[in-house]
Amino acid sequence: MAPYVPQRTFCAPARVGTVSLVHIGERFARCLADKDAAGLKALLRPDLDFRALTPGRPWEGSDAAAIVDETILGTWFAPERKIVEVLAIDTDTVGTLERVGYRFRVEKPDGEFVIEQQAYLETEGDRITWLRIMCTGFLPTAVG
Repeated sequence: MAPYVPQRTFCAPARVGTVSLVHIGERFARCLADKDAAGLKALLRPDLDFRALTPGRPWEGSDAAAIVDETILGTWFAPERKIVEVLAIDTDTVGTLERVGYRFRVEKPDGEFVIEQQAYLETEGDRITWLRIMCTGFLPTAVG
């Protein structure tokens, strides 16, 4: 499979008239894969209600800029952790929530890993107002 090449323009919603063609959750996952801090912040309401669970600890916050800069891109996907391929993105709805699952192949200084996250979100217009994420952590890729 060819390596993932970030498409910075994908984070913006594709529209026909006033109808968005891409779920906000998918836009979130694509911006994350691109490590597009500005795109992520544009999707999140500034006073976002955020909680997440990773293998190491729970996370929570209510300041979208800090969540993006310090948690998501500053810790989980810090610069030395390169997202080299989007393996899957899947969206759906669960009751009133949007769900997005995404799986990335990631290179870190100590090897190659796969990571998957499931996110549930509520939106207001084109902004995410409530976000819950469950993460697998970095799992070694299967050896042939």
